[in-house]
Amino acid sequence: MQPVFIYTEASPNPNSMKFVLNFELVPQGLSFDYPDSESTQMEGKASPLAGDLFQFPFVQRIFLASNFITVTKDDATDWGDVILDTKQFLKIYFEENHPVFEQKTVDKNTAILDTDTPTVRQIKTILDDYVRPAVESDGGAISFHSFEEITGTVKVLLQGSCSGCPSSTLTLKAGIQNLLTQMVPDVKEVVAEGV
Repeated sequence: MQPVFIYTEASPNPNSMKFVLNFELVPQGLSFDYPDSESTQMEGKASPLAGDLFQFPFVQRIFLASNFITVTKDDATDWGDVILDTKQFLKIYFEENHPVFEQKTVDKNTAILDTDTPTVRQIKTILDDYVRPAVESDGGAISFHSFEEITGTVKVLLQGSCSGCPSSTLTLKAGIQNLLTQMVPDVKEVVAEGV
């Protein structure tokens, strides 16, 4: 068994903390957002790890991507009071080899689908190659939701620390929309779904 190393990074959202591990938790291009403990049991995204983290009373949201977990806490709790306990919990969880996801979750999720149109494939590739690394560095993620060909509107999901972050709208319009409209002629606008 490899040793488990965890370090933390603050995110632009002061209530979110990124717990970075020395191994991959989530397959490339995928991410999972859990706004409440019930969502950790949902078909297609079930996660025993996220479910266990919600047992901490201060936890409001869990986000899993790449090699990190973003935990969003309530306003009343200070990170200084809970960060060490959270890191210790995660270290023991992984040292005891508990699963991140149910196997059905892993089997069901793939990033690019055979049924995607060429435009949708191009949008997903740009999001994965250019946007995702920057957003993940802040403890969040962006994922493709849909593309409306008639209006040229791309809908994306903002997750993790991006969800509810004051700077996410600026990132969306100034960064992501500019990139996609320049690289994919069919794209006219990018909007966030469910924010």
